[in-house]
Amino acid sequence: MSNQLNGKKVLIITSNTGIERDELLKPLEALKGQGAAVTHASIEGGTAQLFLNDTDKDAVVTSDTKLAGLSANDFDALVIPGGTVNADTLRQDSDAQKLVKAFADAGKTVASICHGPWLLIDAGVIEGKTLTSYPSVRTDLVNAGAANWVDAEVKECPANGWTLITSRTPDDLPAFNEAIAKALLAG
Repeated sequence: MSNQLNGKKVLIITSNTGIERDELLKPLEALKGQGAAVTHASIEGGTAQLFLNDTDKDAVVTSDTKLAGLSANDFDALVIPGGTVNADTLRQDSDAQKLVKAFADAGKTVASICHGPWLLIDAGVIEGKTLTSYPSVRTDLVNAGAANWVDAEVKECPANGWTLITSRTPDDLPAFNEAIAKALLAG
């Protein structure tokens, strides 16, 4: 276990159901394993139902807190896992939208995987960014003003004064987690 991220604080946000298991747990474990303080916040707080491949119920985890009342000022980076239901629910939540906008406005790192970039659209921060996502989200991102969608394991984009890290699927998690750690070290 490395402690290279000691003193860094990361917020992972989800809904309370439909979260792709590895897209929540793998970044959480990787960042904690490097010494970061990681907070998992869900819309309602309390339990959150994880899924495998969007359709198979898996573990239930307990989030640390609710989204409401959280401040980007208290964290160094934001992570948005996927899962179709999770991402679709988050994109409609005003607290989630405000948090994403606040992180971007503060010049902080935002990392989003799979269907997670849907939230970026509704938060109004996607214009001018180059990113990747689950392939079916591509058209939504391009139509919302993303400068360029790329099919890449991980894409880091510093445009507009803040860093966006995106990946496509759980298969990309090692590169996604590494990019988040590097951004935290640089920040």
